[in-house]
Amino acid sequence: MSYGDDDSKRKRRLAIIGVSSMLLVAMVVAVTVGVGLNNSGDDKLNDSSHKSTSQVSASMKAVKAICQPTDYRKTCEENLQKAAGNTTDPKDLIKIAFKIAEKQINEAAKKSKLLEELSKDPRTRGALQSCKELMNMSVGELKQSLDKVTDFDLSEIETMVADVKTWLSASITYQETCLDGFENTTTDAGKKMKKGMKLAMELSANLLDIVSGLSSAIPSLESFTHRRLLQDDLPVLGHGEQFPEWTDIGTRRLLAAPVSKIKADIVVAKDGSGDFTTITAALAHVPIKRKKAFVLHIKEGVYQEYLEIRMDNLVVIGDGREKTRITGNKNFVDGINTFRTSTVAVLGDNFVAKNIGFENNAGAIKHQAVALRVSADYAVFYNCSMDGHQDTLYTHAKRQFYRDCSISGTIDFVFGDASVVFQNCKFLVRKPLENQQCIVTAQGRKMRRQPSAIVIQNSTFTAHPDLFPERKAFKSYLGRPWKEYSRTIIMESFIDDLIQPDGWLPWLGTFGLKTCWYTEFNNYGPGSSKKLRVKWNGIKTINRQHAMDFTPARFLKGDSWIKATGIPYTPFLVRK
Repeated sequence: MSYGDDDSKRKRRLAIIGVSSMLLVAMVVAVTVGVGLNNSGDDKLNDSSHKSTSQVSASMKAVKAICQPTDYRKTCEENLQKAAGNTTDPKDLIKIAFKIAEKQINEAAKKSKLLEELSKDPRTRGALQSCKELMNMSVGELKQSLDKVTDFDLSEIETMVADVKTWLSASITYQETCLDGFENTTTDAGKKMKKGMKLAMELSANLLDIVSGLSSAIPSLESFTHRRLLQDDLPVLGHGEQFPEWTDIGTRRLLAAPVSKIKADIVVAKDGSGDFTTITAALAHVPIKRKKAFVLHIKEGVYQEYLEIRMDNLVVIGDGREKTRITGNKNFVDGINTFRTSTVAVLGDNFVAKNIGFENNAGAIKHQAVALRVSADYAVFYNCSMDGHQDTLYTHAKRQFYRDCSISGTIDFVFGDASVVFQNCKFLVRKPLENQQCIVTAQGRKMRRQPSAIVIQNSTFTAHPDLFPERKAFKSYLGRPWKEYSRTIIMESFIDDLIQPDGWLPWLGTFGLKTCWYTEFNNYGPGSSKKLRVKWNGIKTINRQHAMDFTPARFLKGDSWIKATGIPYTPFLVRK
């Protein structure tokens, strides 16, 4: 291709981004109808002595317009007015709003460092150390969101809004996880951090509210983008099949191939027949940033290691979920906060695991003990197992898909605030300690506009072999509301007789019972009857059309990334 063609394409892309920026402004204005940006006749005064006042007045009206859809409107207006000066451009105001939130989160991170230096309580120090990391992660999501908002193509408006909502939601989740870490601490550091983070949390929530408001403007803009893009002979919004760059044809074939046909970049084998004998050593040789998939084959064996996977586009394949197992025993009772107990933590985006077992074998007596924590965007797990007792699988944040997996545990053994779909999975309830009850899910949505939920489709809820003979002696439930706006959808699944007739369990008193969002659709089995289910305001009834919104194709936009991996995937409803 000639240089002239490249230059023409570059100019064309810049033009599209320019139009997109204008559309962003139009979208902001569209969702703030009722708060006019134009002044009355007083703003048209020609007297120069009134110009400054008019500019301030216009800026204040612009700020009110931006803040109109937010839950913490006073916080939004006061902080934005201080920083905005005479700015009236909605796009510039959005940038300023992001910067204000980022500054407040950084202040919270500094506070956690200071408190850590002053604290002598080991559990408090651990919580504060986690807070520093989580605040950095939160700021990272804000920066990524701002970059996306200010630089997107016309054809990607819907994708932009979905991405930014996901990342802003993750930013809020990380801040909340910081505060969760002070459970059972003996100092007042948790109270101080909560007070110090209040403004940062409200500002972050307001950003999510503003971007969520843009969603309502998308349908009215789609007809315009459709016409404009046809004119320019570019892809139309939502059309075409564009797979992510990292999922090339070779990788998709690899994920569909038997273990014997795997051609990996690195092989791990405990018997010395591979490149490394430990997974930790192998990960040290994986590129942090790589556009194409990097394949790691872990041969059969039990690997007693603690892993933190930060590299993007990593594919990890084992010899079978009962053959290749990664195990640990970190736990809450021994003084480690829940966030730090995971045997494996995945933070790198576009992560795929196949035929792997993840385990925390601390046992029920050690309380919270995570086998797998996932904070990665576009994470896929196929034919994997996650085994533990309390808090087995921490679906922490962002978008995740689990297919043909097995998850076992006792209390809240699937928890977190990701947008996650489990398809064709087995949920095995294990025997708890005496006087304990078993709960499968504890979804952690804190803010009402977060896009997150636990969706379980075409799966089974049954007793683990260690519980089956005594399954009627211990009460088991589908879930409970960990956070105020907890959201869980169970559909097209088999529910066995171990699940109590009332189905759902309160967290504490009436907390979350009016604001949670729980529904069951088209399930079957002896424990699936809804006749005696709890009658909370948060228990919803949905029809088939609404259930479609929670299928992976719609809820996760899975056709654009799950399908690309080549693993089995049912985009919509399974049962007729």
